[in-house]
Amino acid sequence: MNELSDLAFFSVLVKQGSLAAVARELGVTPPAVTKRLANLEQRLGVRLLNRTTRTMSVTHEGEIYLAEGARILSEIEELERTVSRSRAVPKGLLRINASFGFGRKHIVPAVSDFIAKYPEIEVQLQLSDRPVNLIDQAYDVGIRIGEMPDARIIARKIASNRRLLCAAPAYIKRHGQPSVPRDLQKQQCIVLRENDAAYGSWHLHRGKRQESIKVRGALSSNDGEATLAWALAGHGILMRSQWDVAAYLRSGRLVEVLADWSLPPSDIYAVYPERLNLSAKVTAFVDFMSARFASHLSELGDSW
Repeated sequence: MNELSDLAFFSVLVKQGSLAAVARELGVTPPAVTKRLANLEQRLGVRLLNRTTRTMSVTHEGEIYLAEGARILSEIEELERTVSRSRAVPKGLLRINASFGFGRKHIVPAVSDFIAKYPEIEVQLQLSDRPVNLIDQAYDVGIRIGEMPDARIIARKIASNRRLLCAAPAYIKRHGQPSVPRDLQKQQCIVLRENDAAYGSWHLHRGKRQESIKVRGALSSNDGEATLAWALAGHGILMRSQWDVAAYLRSGRLVEVLADWSLPPSDIYAVYPERLNLSAKVTAFVDFMSARFASHLSELGDSW
């Protein structure tokens, strides 16, 4: 019983309801329990229990000690679970969901490297055109891009991601470089029909100034790779993630448009159904992706 903390001891005592019951629970004599309680009350300088030969009730100070003690014990248990998970060997089936475009380009090669590092993990990767319900379809983790629509979802940001406006040099040569957001209304804009976002509305800001522009053009698609191909072919101005266009900006196949204006970020998140008791395989995957994206982000750089 010496290894049992005072908080845990008192919690067991209140739960059992009698000194004799606690003695049986802990495998000690009733006098030992009485002495432990007396020492605890003496150390705290307050009475925690009102007791007679027949009844036992918790005092006001005892209620406070019990309530705060339960919270502290819960935090200690979670800390110990976290430490234990760090020692656990990641293994078993890991089910992942991601979008088609980002999944093919970034998650597929990442998973290849991940299972090489953790050979006891088996991965099932499901790519979809829109986010799925992780709980209903029994996924362990999902990769999402952009703001989380549901504040209740548990998400860990694993990489920053800017949206940019860009076009092929040939297009800019023919149509001119826009100087202010409203100039986009006179341009051919390639629109990505994505999720349930407002179609063809681009939101830009610079400092405290914000502008929402309704754009239009001859080409639109629900596939990001298709819109990128059209932009590279010189058909118009495209809004895309820096993860998708950084290489083309560096090579000069695309140039940035309205570079002094910013668009809503499109950060990358790992999402999962519950925060507590994350398995070692989920923790390993999320940590792996965070480290991988951090190194790739440094390669992208902030300038082109």
